[in-house]
Amino acid sequence: MKTLLKLLAVSLLTLLIAALLAAALGYWYARGKLPQRDGEIYLRGLSAPVQVRWDERGVPHIQAKNETDLYRALGFLHAQDRLFQMELMRRLAKGELSEILGPKLLETDKLFRTLGLRAQAEARVQTINPRHPSWPALQAYLDGINEFQETRPLPLEFEILGIHNPLPYSPEDTLAVTGYLAYSFAAALRTEPVLSYVRDRLGPDYLRIFDLDWNPLGVLSPQAQLLGQAAPVGLDGDRTAGAPPRVSQLAALSDADWRTLARVGEVSQQAMELAGVPMMEGSNAWALSGQRTASGKPMLAGDPHIAFSLPAVWWEAHLSAPGFELYGHFQALSPYAMLGHNSKFGWSLTMFQNDDMDLVALRPNPANPRQVWYRGQWVDLATRQEVIEVKGGEPEPLQVRQTPYGPIINAVFADTLGTSSSATPIALWWTFYDAENPILEAFYELNRADTLTKARQAASKLHAPGLNIVWANAAGDIGWWAAAKLVQRPTDVNPAFILDSTQGQAEKPGYYRFADNPQEENPARGYIVSGNQQPLPRSGVPVYGYYHNPERVRRLDFVLSSKRSGWTTADSQALQLDEQSGYAARILRPLLPLLRAAVEQSQENTVEQKVLLDQLSHWNGSHDAGSIAATVFNQFLYELARATFADELGPAFFNNLLRTRAIDVALTRLVNDENSPWWDDRGTLDEKETRADIVSQAWQAALAHLVKLHGKSAINHWAWSENHQLTHQHPLGQIKPLNLLFNVGPYPVSGGHELPNNLNNAFGPAPWSVHQGPSTRRVIDFAAPGQAQGINPVGQSGALFDPHYKDQAVDYVLGRYYTMHLDADDVRKSTRSILMLMPDD
Repeated sequence: MKTLLKLLAVSLLTLLIAALLAAALGYWYARGKLPQRDGEIYLRGLSAPVQVRWDERGVPHIQAKNETDLYRALGFLHAQDRLFQMELMRRLAKGELSEILGPKLLETDKLFRTLGLRAQAEARVQTINPRHPSWPALQAYLDGINEFQETRPLPLEFEILGIHNPLPYSPEDTLAVTGYLAYSFAAALRTEPVLSYVRDRLGPDYLRIFDLDWNPLGVLSPQAQLLGQAAPVGLDGDRTAGAPPRVSQLAALSDADWRTLARVGEVSQQAMELAGVPMMEGSNAWALSGQRTASGKPMLAGDPHIAFSLPAVWWEAHLSAPGFELYGHFQALSPYAMLGHNSKFGWSLTMFQNDDMDLVALRPNPANPRQVWYRGQWVDLATRQEVIEVKGGEPEPLQVRQTPYGPIINAVFADTLGTSSSATPIALWWTFYDAENPILEAFYELNRADTLTKARQAASKLHAPGLNIVWANAAGDIGWWAAAKLVQRPTDVNPAFILDSTQGQAEKPGYYRFADNPQEENPARGYIVSGNQQPLPRSGVPVYGYYHNPERVRRLDFVLSSKRSGWTTADSQALQLDEQSGYAARILRPLLPLLRAAVEQSQENTVEQKVLLDQLSHWNGSHDAGSIAATVFNQFLYELARATFADELGPAFFNNLLRTRAIDVALTRLVNDENSPWWDDRGTLDEKETRADIVSQAWQAALAHLVKLHGKSAINHWAWSENHQLTHQHPLGQIKPLNLLFNVGPYPVSGGHELPNNLNNAFGPAPWSVHQGPSTRRVIDFAAPGQAQGINPVGQSGALFDPHYKDQAVDYVLGRYYTMHLDADDVRKSTRSILMLMPDD
């Protein structure tokens, strides 16, 4: 027996030593792939040495003697930290993820092949003005990326996935990725099928809660905007009905058609989740004039809300060359900062949310399936043959059919759902396909726009996606432009629905002038605020879109207008971290009497229920870490939505509705309409449920779920941050046990859905995983732009074991900020290492 025990001990020790050796070898191997931040590296094509100082967060401060060298160095250094992110982004845009990630990404690839972003990019490259300085800058940047890829060790992820000979990067890749960014803003693929289904299968009484009329006065009172005061807002805001939308019952849509449309919505959401590539969601931004700040100079604050990813969305770099300096936030494969500032000016972005996509129902030719009816005649469909390589499987052929409106979007999933074909082809019309969209020129110029005139001119060149540019400069100006090419549609057509091409609903007479877009420059009230709300139109032209719940921007506007002067950087930081809005109060106000009645009638745990209900009754809507009311409210709201909508919509459309912005407006209107047909449960054929019945049912279901999750006696575990957590997920972190190696977190967090601190979770049951939020937080006081404050949610580097892989993650959760070093003396003091990039003669 002793001998056996000794043998077992020796075997276990041997295994332990082998495991430790393997781990040590793996760590040593991975460290060989880390970025080089000191010494010298020789680069082809440089005309002079480039100095790179690395600060305490791993941000490079690049000093070059000309712009071409600057952008070549930028590409090389960006690739050092983020080459795998670049590879995933271009593969997603081109529909090539299955080749490295396997069959689970096949539907995603089918969707993006159908969108045709790569083909669109190839056509767009032919129209680029090669004399504009943005073009040689892009080429130099891509040269830098390619030199890194050709001469330096490939990232660890390439080895794991078997990516051995990646293709060189091209301008087509950059433009295809900009197409993905434009796509990720759009909510049409999820929203329009759901709303059309409600209209055509359920009827106008069901549609009423979605409030699809245009609000010509916006969601913030014009008087408040002029006077800088928060205005009282009624339940639905000030709304004046315009021309009624042209109603078209798409009776030809079969059950199979609705299933394919629902699947399009599901895949459009899952695409980014499975690929681990960030999706654009919302954002906050404001600019304060000097009359409102303590320093007497304008202040700019911004925190774009984007799906969390690892590596993080933004990569920061400070660029300097004769005549040009910028501290910028860059996205993969783009040499131009999408967020930036220097000593003279700066800008932030929010998503405009304008509707620049239309789903168009077509009439097929019964005698010829290769034709559709278009403007009074049958026209032939163009076809494009694609082959998708699948890791571990056979290549998958795909036929994409193109109509005069755009690609047929619903046929792609017909086979997946067991449907041989769709009776009604649905095409995708998109401004991105149609407009000129010189986005490279636009951001190159915005990176240098130190006056209102220059910033306005750069904004006018952004056609798709729609972006709100909030801008300020040290000279005292502030401005906002809703930058997009706004399409004209027939006046009686509401584009929230699938459009009927046979009635002329899909015709596009043209585009409005940029001068007619919503915009402001130096308003008298002294501040500008943007929070993805429906904007106040400048010209009176309706700008339909999928705007966010207005309660977040109303909260921002209230705080900004309440403090008329003396704003400091700390004040703006506090507002970025604010965790309150009026949304919960709007939901609970009409339901509290019904909840009290439900608790009184309950036969069990009435004391505990009364305590919880009392907390809700006195709750101000704040989602702070210790709030039990926040947990109960969010679980109750999900149960209310499920009990109300799921029986009518079915699983696919219900899940898609939960991922649209329409759900927030629908719930605020529904709770005030006791006669809505949604309250009746179709599953109980012999009974007709009332609002009180469903509210009681949802309340009991919410408490039962939380008791099951935590137990009756563990009420302290009902605190919000115990149930609301953030994990930064690497694309390989979906594979166990690689999640333990690559992922960062989980971290208990406060904040929540459509609050200023918009740490947002999917609409569903507890516990909640935060999936999107502030992708950075920035505050720039132009009295001291060299002391601007910012934070990265994880870290600068995408290289595992790099000190900057996750060095900011804890501070981000705690609401801390770092200085974004801009002044030369400050850069020198913060330098941790120096790298020289030398010409390779």
